[in-house]
Amino acid sequence: MANILFIKTSSLGDVIHHMPAIAEARRHLPDARFAWVVEEAFAPLVRLHPAVDEVIPVAARRWRRAPLSASTWTDVRDFVRHIRSRRHDEVVDTQGLLRTALMARLAHGRRHGYDRHSIRESLASPFYDVRHRISRSLHAIARNRALTGRALGYAPEGAIDFGLEGAKLAGPAAAPYGVLLHATARPEKQWPEERWVALGCDLAARGVELLLPWGSEPERLRSERIAAGIPGARVPERRPVDAVARRIAGAQFVVGVDTGLLHLATALAVPLVAIFVGSEPGLTGPMGRGPIAIVGRKGAMPAIGEVLAALNPLLGR
Repeated sequence: MANILFIKTSSLGDVIHHMPAIAEARRHLPDARFAWVVEEAFAPLVRLHPAVDEVIPVAARRWRRAPLSASTWTDVRDFVRHIRSRRHDEVVDTQGLLRTALMARLAHGRRHGYDRHSIRESLASPFYDVRHRISRSLHAIARNRALTGRALGYAPEGAIDFGLEGAKLAGPAAAPYGVLLHATARPEKQWPEERWVALGCDLAARGVELLLPWGSEPERLRSERIAAGIPGARVPERRPVDAVARRIAGAQFVVGVDTGLLHLATALAVPLVAIFVGSEPGLTGPMGRGPIAIVGRKGAMPAIGEVLAALNPLLGR
């Protein structure tokens, strides 16, 4: 039985974009054992993936906030001991950063990554035993699938399958609701608050309950400002990412900017409208089997009418 270690730590969108590669690898290697190194905040979501046998949390974000604390050094030592405790046949780093390449270097096994022309941080490439050239013009999902396939000896093919079962995660049917994903760590990806309010008011007038989740204090405040202008809109409590996945899985629809939770909705095949403002949908846009509409693009902010025109057919379903 082959032991395979995957390294894709963050962010949430990147983690989700790696899931089709894992699902496809499982189809080609049904008896292999798959372990995945991922940032601790996203570990609960990765544990939901049926193809993953072991989740290895890493706390790099937390360690950076307190690099000299005793607890950080203890955690680092425990992580190193764990990752070196097993021999892997192949180690596949689809992140392409210096810190993830160093994690790959710690592991026992043949290490695969992008070559210096393909990688995000060129200093990372020398740490791999096998370097693969994967075009940077490809969508992130395609890059993950291509690198994984080359490392494990098969050619990617077929439709995208994230491996998550949205219907099971959603649970029993509840009153219909929609989810508005306005929050993003990059301001250039944001859609103006007044447009979210106008969109929400239109939907509320049709009797649709709206939820505005958040992940940080600034995002909570923004959710509350937007919700205050929309009749009946709710700002739920902050929950772990696996609980958020269940909430999104049960939604009638999702409208969101280019952010991790939007890609989670894609993975769960929830009908969605993606609003692009500061990034290119050809590189990171939602791709999957659910109904998907994309409006806008980098440097071209969509109007409210465009979003409603894209959303109306989904509501008609």
